[in-house]
Amino acid sequence: MKPNYMILALFCLIVTTGDLISQKSDPRPRLPLIYIQSSNGMASPSWEGGRSELEFADMNQDGFVDIISIGDHGSPYINAGIHGIMVYFGDGQGNWSVQMTGNFGYGGIAAGDVNNDGFMDVGYGMHHNYSSDDLGDQLIEVALGDGSGVNWTPWDDGLATSGETYGMFGTDFADVDNDGDLDLGNISFGCCNGVRVYLNNMDGTWSPSFNMTGGNSDMIFEFGDINNDGFMDLIAGYEYGTVFLGDGTGHFTINDQGLPLAGSMGRYGPSLGDINNDGFLDLAFTSYSGGVFVYTWNDEQQQWENASGNLPASGTFEMTQLRYMDMDGFVDLAIFGRGTFQLYLGDGAGNWTADATFTSGSPGYAKAFRVGGDVDHNGYPDIVFLEQVGTWISYKNHLRCYREASVPQSLSIKPVFPRGNELLWQNSIRFIDWITAVPGTASSQVKLEFSISGPEGPWNLIAESLPDNGRYQWPVPMVVSNNCFIRYTVTSGESSHTSITPAAFTITDGTVGMKEKANQSIELQVYPNPAGSKILVGGRRSAGSGQLSAGSGQDLPVNLCIFDMMGRKLKSFSAVQNFPFEVDVSDLQQGFYQLRVQFENGRSSSAKFLKIIE
Repeated sequence: MKPNYMILALFCLIVTTGDLISQKSDPRPRLPLIYIQSSNGMASPSWEGGRSELEFADMNQDGFVDIISIGDHGSPYINAGIHGIMVYFGDGQGNWSVQMTGNFGYGGIAAGDVNNDGFMDVGYGMHHNYSSDDLGDQLIEVALGDGSGVNWTPWDDGLATSGETYGMFGTDFADVDNDGDLDLGNISFGCCNGVRVYLNNMDGTWSPSFNMTGGNSDMIFEFGDINNDGFMDLIAGYEYGTVFLGDGTGHFTINDQGLPLAGSMGRYGPSLGDINNDGFLDLAFTSYSGGVFVYTWNDEQQQWENASGNLPASGTFEMTQLRYMDMDGFVDLAIFGRGTFQLYLGDGAGNWTADATFTSGSPGYAKAFRVGGDVDHNGYPDIVFLEQVGTWISYKNHLRCYREASVPQSLSIKPVFPRGNELLWQNSIRFIDWITAVPGTASSQVKLEFSISGPEGPWNLIAESLPDNGRYQWPVPMVVSNNCFIRYTVTSGESSHTSITPAAFTITDGTVGMKEKANQSIELQVYPNPAGSKILVGGRRSAGSGQLSAGSGQDLPVNLCIFDMMGRKLKSFSAVQNFPFEVDVSDLQQGFYQLRVQFENGRSSSAKFLKIIE
């Protein structure tokens, strides 16, 4: 049979045309991203020195991303004009105007709606709690906003009451106990107040749920669901550990298994992001020698695996951010240090391609670094950082914003979170994130809907006429399904564009999507704790109660290891025996340790204990 050349030619035309259309909708799919400085309005007031934290958030709900902080060492009014809660309001074109409230500062900050009234609030940890009134007189605080970004009401009773004595810093919000409100966590300014988590009682009071004291810090703290069990975990630049897995009640257990040794202040500049779209969050950080590392979470082995690929093992980098930067569906790695920004594009398989780079001030030490907010609605995330410029005595911190330079040709919206494979608990608070491209200076609004029956719907309204600021705080509905999708619609004038999450995610009440974790998970018990020369290791099912009197089948412990809080393995031996069994720890020095037991089914469990000298 002779080929039909007419059909073949038509087929080729359709394929070629389709490629052209795809390229036209994304004008630079394979060219390096280009960033231009957009710091107009950031030069005054001047900053001083030391560390800080920056966040993107739309504080006045006008649809344009703002930048918030509580300043560096110069806050309040110390060789600088900065003070209190600082909001740099964005105009959507890369211009900024600052409003400052309060007589305090030098610390970290987070944004979220803690009382569920629809307005953005802030939480912060600080070193300079110099205020004479309720706003700014505690080391840890939360303040309610009214939607203006300039008026703040203290809502902080019970915070900084768990032994904090010196100063707190990096701060974040998340619903760690899945009860429908945001809780707060943060890390010490330095030595020795450690890592703290407080639960929100929804009446202006907070209750401590977790603290780990002592140790130095890199002042960075971030929540995220690392092991995709629906319970929020946390990472911290902390001497005694980087990764802490949550149990859904506000308690956390360290798991740095597989990570390289940390420095005296922990692993530097850590951040979280899902580089392979499997629903599990992965970890990036820098080393003391300025190298960059990425590790993926292996849930079956309950440990970290190196996915650094061709990333530089040494250099001048200080802080990392794992974010979608070129919007191709794979998380990328943005890094900054010593006045140099470098972007590495990810491919989802642990390979990294160097892309955009630029230099700023000298020496340009990184004092704060954040990417992810799209300040001009061009469809690509932008960058803000604080860097130290000049030499000792005369040095100053400079706040700089760089935005991606492309000009959108058509209206579009792309999902950022969720993207599929995530596990969300019903009744919890999670954030829906997106990014839009809006041609010109037209205003835009967003509509969000969800389906529990697949990408064809039917669709249920989440919210509509939302400010197009890239984030919505979502009370996860009381449904159960492993076939959930979100539909995003952006509208500008007479035009609209719709996107749907690329893959299904799960909303659970514990009955679906859990991979029988509750039945397989063993919660280790160490007796006594604090321990002397010997410990008794027992176990019980996390989902049930009662000590396991015998290990049978997949419950049989086969190996036991003891690590110090830096993640170094100190002891390892066979543990093929039933619970409970005795372990000699007489050769350990006084301090905190982690005991890890591996079972026949390949899963593992761990517990922390304190060894004391009797």
